[in-house]
Amino acid sequence: MTSAASTPTTVAPAAGAGGSAPSARTVSLLSFATMFVIGTDTFLVAPLLPTLARTFHVSSEISGWMVSAYALGYAVFALVAGPLSDGRDRRRVLLAGLVGFIVMTALCGFAQDFWTMILFRFLAGVSAAFVSPQIWASIPGLVKPEQIVRTMGFATAGLSIAQFVGIPLGSWLATASWHLPFWAIGGVSALLWLVLARFFPSVPPRPGASGNGARAIFGTYGTVFGSGRLRWFLLGYLVFQTGNFEAISFFGSWFTKDFELSVGSVGTAMMAVGAGNVVGSLFGTRLVRRLGLYRSLLSGVLAMAVLYCLVPLSPNLVTALVLLALVMVVAGFVFPVFMSVLQQQTETARGTVSSLANAAMYIGTTIGGAVGGVLLSNVDGFYGVAAFTVAAYLLSLVVYAAAGAFRRQEADA
Repeated sequence: MTSAASTPTTVAPAAGAGGSAPSARTVSLLSFATMFVIGTDTFLVAPLLPTLARTFHVSSEISGWMVSAYALGYAVFALVAGPLSDGRDRRRVLLAGLVGFIVMTALCGFAQDFWTMILFRFLAGVSAAFVSPQIWASIPGLVKPEQIVRTMGFATAGLSIAQFVGIPLGSWLATASWHLPFWAIGGVSALLWLVLARFFPSVPPRPGASGNGARAIFGTYGTVFGSGRLRWFLLGYLVFQTGNFEAISFFGSWFTKDFELSVGSVGTAMMAVGAGNVVGSLFGTRLVRRLGLYRSLLSGVLAMAVLYCLVPLSPNLVTALVLLALVMVVAGFVFPVFMSVLQQQTETARGTVSSLANAAMYIGTTIGGAVGGVLLSNVDGFYGVAAFTVAAYLLSLVVYAAAGAFRRQEADA
C-alpha cells in the first residue's frame, strides 16, 4: 500500500464521462463555483441573526448557535467524510453531499422555531463536509502537476469572495424576507449540482486506498498518522491558522475601538481588505512557479509576519487598511501552497488530509477567537493581537522546518 509519506508519482488527469480529460480551466471554474456556494452559505446567517433572534424569540447570545451549529456539523463530520471518500469515487461523494446541502439549506428557510433551525443548520454543515474536501482532494488528480497550485488558487478565490460577499448578500436578500437567502442559496446550489453532474469527471480511489465503513476510517487515519512528516505538517498548519484567524477575527473590533467606525463602515472596510485575498489567490501562481512550493511557503509566511509587525504602528485607518490588504494578498497566495504541500504527502488519503486541514482551520479559529478577545481588551491597540499572530506564524515555520520542509532538496522541488 502506498504510504502517506511516499513521493506521489505523476499521473494523467482523470477522464470525464465522455472519455476525455477535463481542461484545467474547467476544473478551476468548477472548483471556484463550488467553494463560492459552500462559503457563501457559511457566512450567510451572520447578518440575519438579529432578525432570526426576534422571529424565534431567543436572546442574542443564544442566537449565535445558529452560526455555530453549521460549523460544528462541518468540523465533526469532516473527520468521517474524509476517510470514507478516499475509498469511493469523489464525483459521487461530491454530488451526494451537494444533494444533502441543497435540501438542508432550503429547509432552513422553512424553519418554524429555533431548534428546527439549529437542526437544519447542523445538517447543512454535515452535508458541506462531504463536498468541500472533494474539491481539494480531486484537484491533484485532475490537472497536471504544474497547474495544481493555480487551480487551488481558483478554489481559494471562490472561498475568499464568499467571505466578504456572504454578509452583504444575506443582508440584501433579507430585506424582502429572512427566508429568501436560504432559498436563494438552495436554488443556486441546485443549478451547481446540474453543472457538476455534467462536467465534473469521475475521480476513482487510488490503488491502495482503504475500503469502506469503519475499516476505511481507521485504516486511512492509520496511514495518515503513520507518517511523522504529515503529522508535523498538519500541526504546523493548525498553529498557522490559529494565529491567522486570531487576527482576522478582530479586524472589525479594532477598527471600531481605535478608529471609531460604525458597523456599516466596518463592513465596507472588511470588503476592501478581503479583496486582497482574492488577488493573491488568483495571481500568485507565477511566483510559486519561480520559487517552488516550500520556498513560497517560507517566504509567504515570513512576509505576513513582517506585515503584522507593521500593522499596529498604523497612524491612521488608511494605512491600516493598506497593510491588512497586503497581508490578505499574501494570505491568498499562501493558502493554496499550504494545501498543495499537504496534498503532496499522499495519494491514497487526500480526502482525509483535506478534512483534517479544514478541521484544523475550525479549531484554530476557535482558539484564536478566545485568545484574541483577551489580548484586544487588555493590550493597547492591535499590539497584543499582532504579537500573538507573529509568534504563531514563526512557530508554524519552526514546526515545518523540524519536519524537513526547507531542506535544500525540498526547496529545489
